[in-house]
Amino acid sequence: MNPDEFAVFRRARLLLVLLAAAEPLDAERLGAYEFLAGQPLLVARAEDDPDRTALRLAGFDDRTVAYASPAQRYVTAQLSLGKDLAALVAQGLVAVTAAGRVTYRLTEEGATMARRFTAMYAQSYITAVRIVIRRLRRLSGRKLRENLRQWLLPVPVKDVP
Repeated sequence: MNPDEFAVFRRARLLLVLLAAAEPLDAERLGAYEFLAGQPLLVARAEDDPDRTALRLAGFDDRTVAYASPAQRYVTAQLSLGKDLAALVAQGLVAVTAAGRVTYRLTEEGATMARRFTAMYAQSYITAVRIVIRRLRRLSGRKLRENLRQWLLPVPVKDVP
């Protein structure tokens, strides 16, 4: 099974994104950050991208085999997002605010839990989250959606000898 099929895995990643963001996020932006941090080389595609080395050192590799395209994986991730956020709110780990738009932020209990994640994957993921947020934070919602459409397109495969 793929780790993304486990609710506890997806929810832990959402906690890490909210911890790194250090600000309330709407569901669209939170979902985009969470997905792209799991596949950060979609954003840092160019061989000369300055973030690519840090991501490769953190263990991310664009040569891994996946059975679905990035677009299919993104849509699947978005299907679980609402349920995962509702569960985190119900557990008291995330608070929701509706002031103009609905946003999510970590509660103190959620922040404490997120800081306790010590697995190597969590460390690698937080590296990717920080890079993704730094690169995307200033994008408008419209510009984020436009870029996301581009990042989800398949990368042309080079001739394999």
